[in-house]
Amino acid sequence: MNQYIYQTKQEMGKEAAARGAAAIRDAITRNGSAHIIVATGASQFEMLEALTRERDVPWHKVSAFHLDEYVGLPITHPASFRLYLWQRFVSKLPLPLAAFNYVNAEKEPQKECDRLGKIIHERPVDVAFIGIGENGHLAFNDPPANFDVEDPYIVVNLDDACRRQQLGEGWFPTFDDVPKQAISMSIKHILKSKQIVCTVPDQRKAKAVADAVKGAVTNHVPASILQKHGNTDLFLDQAAASLLKS
Repeated sequence: MNQYIYQTKQEMGKEAAARGAAAIRDAITRNGSAHIIVATGASQFEMLEALTRERDVPWHKVSAFHLDEYVGLPITHPASFRLYLWQRFVSKLPLPLAAFNYVNAEKEPQKECDRLGKIIHERPVDVAFIGIGENGHLAFNDPPANFDVEDPYIVVNLDDACRRQQLGEGWFPTFDDVPKQAISMSIKHILKSKQIVCTVPDQRKAKAVADAVKGAVTNHVPASILQKHGNTDLFLDQAAASLLKS
């Protein structure tokens, strides 16, 4: 796992976006198209803003998937990740994407998992833009995560630590408003991505980062599995990296 540490979140986001954009261009040069995974949450603000400004990316040759979505949440809800990705990524691109495969978990989430699984099975992922949760989760795979499930998308239960993070980031007015379930891309499928660009800012993520980078690979720190991926770039600001030196 390659680590890059920057003074500010803005620098971190710009460099992570540049790395990912270069990988997208390379994939299109080789194959004529590219397939990407895009994460959400406060940790991705700076990276996504910079990614939409990257020059010479033929976005019309890019198909995208996103990592997760709350079960039962309408797209009009301020915390909807479909809404987030439209507002912060898709609508800001200079060209429309070839496709964006949104996760719709409002009704029949297992059927949605099956639908998306069939699509992504046929489209090997070139670049996955991801983050790490305060509890060490990847996507919504909270600890203890299942490292072995084969299905690309699964229905998961959200633990209290994860739900508190969503509340703390301001997405919901009260803890009881935070959904208890979500559709998430599975750990095993995230790791099938040819390149992973992981962007993690803020002091509140410092322990999770240190455990993921310095600790043993364990499903109690789901992000630690990134140690096993041969092409992961981890972009941090000083605050998120603060426990790596201790």
